[in-house]
Amino acid sequence: MVDYPFLLEELKRILKEKQLKFTAQRELVLKALYEHEGHHSPEEIHRLIQESYPDAKVGIATVYRTLSLLEEEGLADSISFGTEGKRYEIGLKKHHDHLICIRCGKIIEFFDDTIEKRQEEVAKRFDFEMTDHTMKIIGICKECRDNEAK
Repeated sequence: MVDYPFLLEELKRILKEKQLKFTAQRELVLKALYEHEGHHSPEEIHRLIQESYPDAKVGIATVYRTLSLLEEEGLADSISFGTEGKRYEIGLKKHHDHLICIRCGKIIEFFDDTIEKRQEEVAKRFDFEMTDHTMKIIGICKECRDNEAK
């Protein structure tokens, strides 16, 4: 995983380039994503900031705007959950795909060479230049299936 000082410098560079101010609130959003592995909704990130930094004044709108900026610039990635919104994770990680449980919301990251090669073959067959891809497999995790069986 990329280190935090690098991410922070990237954030500062991006903000300067866009002529936006670097603020403690924006940094706390980045820090919350970095320090809490997994995939979090904006509301969860807001709660994590409030729990870790109770004196910080970070509004939910700031969290949403900052996440949008981080995603736009590649410092955060998201998975869309339709009407439930997006869940975010730190960006610049090694490529991976996701298994998503529709019962408990658990997200499992995985990487599979066969899937990656197959996607490249499909793109080549259609003379398509693939620049990126996302894969999410939706289903029910083992724990939820086991709990239903009880």
